[in-house]
Amino acid sequence: MNLDQITDAPDILMEFLEYHSTVRGHSDKTIAGYYLDLKILFRFIKRRRKLVPLDMPFSEIDISDVDLDFIKSIRIEELYRYQSFSPERMHSSNALSAASRCRRTSSVKSFFNYLCTKRHLLDYNICQELDMPKRQASLPRYLEETECDRLLSACDGPFALRDYCILMLFLSCGLRISELVSLNITDVYDDHVRVLGKGNKERVVYFAEGCREAIDDYLAVRDSQSIKPADRMALFISRDHCRISVRGVQKMVDKKLLIAGLDSRRFSPHKLRHTAATLMLKNGVDTRALQEVLGHSNLNTTQIYTHLDNAALHEAARANPIGRKTKAKPE
Repeated sequence: MNLDQITDAPDILMEFLEYHSTVRGHSDKTIAGYYLDLKILFRFIKRRRKLVPLDMPFSEIDISDVDLDFIKSIRIEELYRYQSFSPERMHSSNALSAASRCRRTSSVKSFFNYLCTKRHLLDYNICQELDMPKRQASLPRYLEETECDRLLSACDGPFALRDYCILMLFLSCGLRISELVSLNITDVYDDHVRVLGKGNKERVVYFAEGCREAIDDYLAVRDSQSIKPADRMALFISRDHCRISVRGVQKMVDKKLLIAGLDSRRFSPHKLRHTAATLMLKNGVDTRALQEVLGHSNLNTTQIYTHLDNAALHEAARANPIGRKTKAKPE
């Protein structure tokens, strides 16, 4: 979703979205997330305050009249109730996930920070009092090296070289699926690829000789004449002769996992990215370097991988000579 597709947002919300699009350079996906989270907030408050008929479908609540006075009237208890509210779960006992609660709270905080620090429209930022929901930390799943070998060996059929190349870029470079499908042939160099990541930030990701070989083998069979003109520059091509889609890659990965005897419910293209990060860390890559490879803007995001290698942690404990000292037993 881009800004031109948003037609029902009030001016105060559109200005916020335009700021993040043009000044901060955030992606259409990020803009759509902000828009959806804040639209639900405004509709939720309108319904809660009985500003609309109770029998009005939630999706039909108009937010175009939301203005600065409405924003100033929002209370902290309304924001806390909003954190776990979901229009899809109004008649269900299923709670909104912790990740979703954190995301929408982040959207609200960003909106109020913008009004206070960038526009100076609010005398007080109520979101300073708004706590982030607690999110249970979980370690990302990843494939062991032997499982990677099984997955790569599962590539067969007419698209075997393409699929092998895609899996190699996931497993060796740690690309996001959105980054992979957007690659053009002009983004590939002798020993690296140029990647357009989150927030339209470019970075360089280097690869080793095995990945270079996989790319060369695929490019040798990539038939540029059969590709639709609009997608001639796309690196990875679908069976329909156009740029491969995110869904197309997901289906391919699921199929290869099944052939390899791996559980496709536990693994995904993003788990292959986790696998690359974990294998790099296990083999001596510095956390700061890993942050650059993965395109993380915050080191805290990268540091989750430092908790994965229990063997390395045990080795570190054994390496401390103090920890090996034993108390002398009395004679």
